[in-house]
Amino acid sequence: MVTSKNEKAALRIFIALLIGPMVVLVLAVVAYPFFFNVILSLSNMNLFHIRDWEVIGFEQYLAVFAEPRFWEILLKTLIWTLTNVVFHVVIGVMLAVLLNQLFVVGKPAWRVLLILPWALPQYITALTWRGMFNYEYGAINLVLTKYMNLPAVEWLTSPFEAFLAAILTNIWLGFPFMMVIALGGLQSIPAELYEAADADGASAWHKFRHITLPLLRPVMLPAITLGVVWTFNNINVMWLVSNGGEPNDQTHILVSFVYEAAFSAYRFGWAAALSMVIFAILFLFTAVFLNRTKATEAAY
Repeated sequence: MVTSKNEKAALRIFIALLIGPMVVLVLAVVAYPFFFNVILSLSNMNLFHIRDWEVIGFEQYLAVFAEPRFWEILLKTLIWTLTNVVFHVVIGVMLAVLLNQLFVVGKPAWRVLLILPWALPQYITALTWRGMFNYEYGAINLVLTKYMNLPAVEWLTSPFEAFLAAILTNIWLGFPFMMVIALGGLQSIPAELYEAADADGASAWHKFRHITLPLLRPVMLPAITLGVVWTFNNINVMWLVSNGGEPNDQTHILVSFVYEAAFSAYRFGWAAALSMVIFAILFLFTAVFLNRTKATEAAY
């Protein structure tokens, strides 16, 4: 009896030693920064109140919603997120379906090749694409003018074109993730279902609509949720391709607007409040989307 109690105590100590460092790490790098940011969002901290800042309530939140550019940039962020995620999913699923076909030769090589955009560091890819969008020497304008007989586009000096350039870059970066997820889902679908559909004379479209899509749903919905959160918060591509919001700060999304407010204008309290608004938007979206789509339910 005593030995059993000693073993249980030793097991608890062993578990505590395993979990303890992880808990401390999570508290240090997640919990503390989050709660400190909440406090900052309720303060007047800025360039003139670095050391003598004080809590002023919800004034910074009211200032965020009163900022005229907030609503414009929120709309741009929604367009940015929706456009990217739609293309990521459509291209990713199409490529996954193609790679899952028996007639495709060299599947391992194609998988490695198609996953490269996602595997490369984002800042390298973003800067490479920025060079490709150069008006005089970029590869994109070279193709447009030399091979398609179209006029060169001022990709990085006009607000709409710069925003479009960032979207194109991020589409190229993001589709491999959806492709890998969809490919894993496709390989888990029992082949017997397709064989039964073939026996019934079902067309390729009917098999895709009534077998593939429903059985991919539990796999793709969490991936889409992650994709929305990641894209909504993806400062790297937008900041690097547009060179910090150029031209004239017209190509910001909310996260780059937060970065500029905090580290260019030194409006720390206001930036913290805006970051909490972003958190609230994404938290509500995730909760509602997962609940409405029943993403956690099994397909069969």
